[in-house]
Amino acid sequence: MAARLGLTTVSSLGPRKALLPLPVRLPSLLSSHRHFYTSLSSPISPLQLVKNLSQSQVTMSASGSDPSPISTYEKELAAAKKAASLAARLCQSVQAEILQSDVQSKADKSPVTVADYGSQAIVSFVLDMELSSGPFSMVAEEDSEDLRKDSSKEILSRITDLVNDTLSTDPSFCNVILSEEGILSAIDKGTSEGGSSGRHWVLDPIDGTKGFLRGDQYAIALALLDEGKVVLGVLACPNLPLASIQHTTQNVGESGCLFSAIVGNGAWMQSLDEGSSPTKIQVTSTADPVDASFFESFEAAHSLHDLTSNIAKKLGVKAPPVRIDSQAKYGALARGDGAIYLRFPHKGYREKIWDHAAGYIVVTEAGGVVTDAAGNDLDFSKGRYLDLDTGIMATNKKLMPSLLVAVQESIKEQQQSASLL
Repeated sequence: MAARLGLTTVSSLGPRKALLPLPVRLPSLLSSHRHFYTSLSSPISPLQLVKNLSQSQVTMSASGSDPSPISTYEKELAAAKKAASLAARLCQSVQAEILQSDVQSKADKSPVTVADYGSQAIVSFVLDMELSSGPFSMVAEEDSEDLRKDSSKEILSRITDLVNDTLSTDPSFCNVILSEEGILSAIDKGTSEGGSSGRHWVLDPIDGTKGFLRGDQYAIALALLDEGKVVLGVLACPNLPLASIQHTTQNVGESGCLFSAIVGNGAWMQSLDEGSSPTKIQVTSTADPVDASFFESFEAAHSLHDLTSNIAKKLGVKAPPVRIDSQAKYGALARGDGAIYLRFPHKGYREKIWDHAAGYIVVTEAGGVVTDAAGNDLDFSKGRYLDLDTGIMATNKKLMPSLLVAVQESIKEQQQSASLL
C-alpha cells in the first residue's frame, strides 16, 4: 500500500524536518433525506409546507424498527472528523503566515493555493487510509493539472512539506511520508462526478477563501453521499468561537469548532482540540420573525444583499444581518446563534454540491430545514452541481412558512422591477 500511495517510511529518510509552528492552539447528524416538498418546477404553499413537515415527523416516528444509522456510518464519521481536523491544522499554519506577511494586500494567491491543495491532499489521504476497504470516490474542488506544470514545482514542494509536517502530528501517520507524486495522486482522488449511485465523499478543502485571506471565517467542509442522499457531514471551522456569536464582543473567547452529523442521529459540536467531547446542538426555537436574526454571505459578490434586506423587511426582522464567510454560517445556525440563513447568488451562478452538502446535514439534523427559494428540498444526486430555484434558505420549521412567503414575494417584486428596465 505504501508504494501505491507514494509513501516512504520515516526511518528510510533519516530525521524529519522541524514541524512548522502552529499559529493558534488547534481547537483539535438530516433525518433521513426528506422530500418535504414538490418537484423543482413548482413552489409550494406555506400550508402545504406545514403539512409536509408534520407528515415527515410521523414517518420518522413509525420507522423505529430500522437499523440505527450511527452503526452504519460510525467508522466513516470518525475518519471524516480526523481528516477535517488535520486539514484545519494545515490551514491554520498557512493562515498565520499570511497574516504575518500581509499577503492579503498583494496580488499573490499562492498561500491560499497551497492551503487549498494541501487540505484536499490530507483529507483524501486520511479517508483512503482509514477506510481502505472498497472503492473510494470523492467530489472535490481541486485537481492536480496545474501542479504538474514546471512552473508549479516550488509550490508543489511546499505543499508536500506542509502535508507531511501536518500528518506527522497524528500518531496514525507519523511513520510515513508522502512523495510529491503521492500528493498529486491524493488530490486527484477528488475528480469524481458524484451522482445517485454508490458512495461519494464531497469536499470543499477551504470554503470561504476570501475570509481565509482576511484572517476571518472559513471551513473545511466534508460530507458523504450514499445513493444520492447526504448521510454524514463534518464542518471544521478553525476561527469560529465556541461561544455563540449572536452577541459578538471584542472578547470572543476560545475559537475552533468541529460540527458533525449522521443521518438520524442529530447534530453535534465540539472543540477542535484533540480529545474534546461533542455536545448535541439544536436550531433556535424562535417562532416570531420579529425576534429572528439572519445570516448572509460576507461578500456582496456571493449573494444579493438588497434582496435579503427586502425579505428581512417583509418579515419584520429588526436585527441587522450577521455577515460571515463560508459554511461556518450553517454551523452557527445549527447551534442557534441565528434563526435564518439566506443565499441568493447573482444570475447565472450554479451552486456546487461541496458548498452546501456538509452544512445542509448539520442544520437538518439540528432540527432545521434547508430548501431552495421555491421550498424544494436540495438534491445532491445530480453530479457536481445543484440545480435549484433562485437561491437557498435555511431556518427552523416554525419560521419556514412565513419565510417562504416573504422570499417568493420579494423575488417576484425584483423580477417585476427588472422587467421595467
